[in-house]
Amino acid sequence: MKTFWKATALAFALTVAAAPAIAEAQPRQDRREWRQDRREDRREFRQDRRGPERNFRQDRRQDRREYQRDRRQDQRWDRRNDRRDNRWDRRDDRREWRQDRRVDYRWDRSNRNWYVGRPEFRDYRGHRAGYWYAPSYGYHRVQPRYANYSWRRGSVLPYEYRRYYVNDPYFYNLRPAPRGYRWVHANNDILLVALATGVIADTLLNVY
Repeated sequence: MKTFWKATALAFALTVAAAPAIAEAQPRQDRREWRQDRREDRREFRQDRRGPERNFRQDRRQDRREYQRDRRQDQRWDRRNDRRDNRWDRRDDRREWRQDRRVDYRWDRSNRNWYVGRPEFRDYRGHRAGYWYAPSYGYHRVQPRYANYSWRRGSVLPYEYRRYYVNDPYFYNLRPAPRGYRWVHANNDILLVALATGVIADTLLNVY
C-alpha cells in the first residue's frame, strides 16, 4: 500500500515538473510552423512577382527584336529607294546632257570664236607659217607646198598627215565615217580620207 502511494506521488511530481517544459515546447513548435508558413508565403510571393517580371522582360525583348527587324527592313527599303532615285537622276542627267549637246554643243560657222574655251584648242595661238594646227594634237610642221593647199574631193592626202583624227565628228555635224575611212584635220579643214589610199571622199573647209 505504501508503495502505491509513493508511485502516485512520484508520478504527480513528474507531471508537475514536466508541465512547464511542455508548455514551453508548444510555443516553439508554433513559432517553427509560423516561420515555415512565412517562408512559404515569401516563396509564393517571389514566384508570383517573378512571373509578371519574366513576362514583361520577354515582351520587352520581343518588342525590341520586332523594332530592330522593322528598322533594318526600313533601312533596306530606304537604300533601295535611294539607289533607284540615284539611277533615275543619272538617267535624267544623261538625257539632259544629250539634249543640251544636241542643241548647244555643235560647231557653228557663224560664230567666229566657237573654239574659245574648248580643251582641244587650249594650245591654239592662231595661224603659224609652215605649220598646221590639229585640235588635241597641237602644231606640226608641213611641207611648204601644203601650207595653204586647197583640198578637193579626189585629191590624195599624204600619208604623214592622215593620223590627225577628228575625235568628235558629231560636233562638226559630220556623218559617221564609213568603214575604212576617217575624218582627219588638215590645216583648218576637215577631210574624209580613205586610210589605205589617202583619197579624199568629202571635205569641210575653213572650220576655224
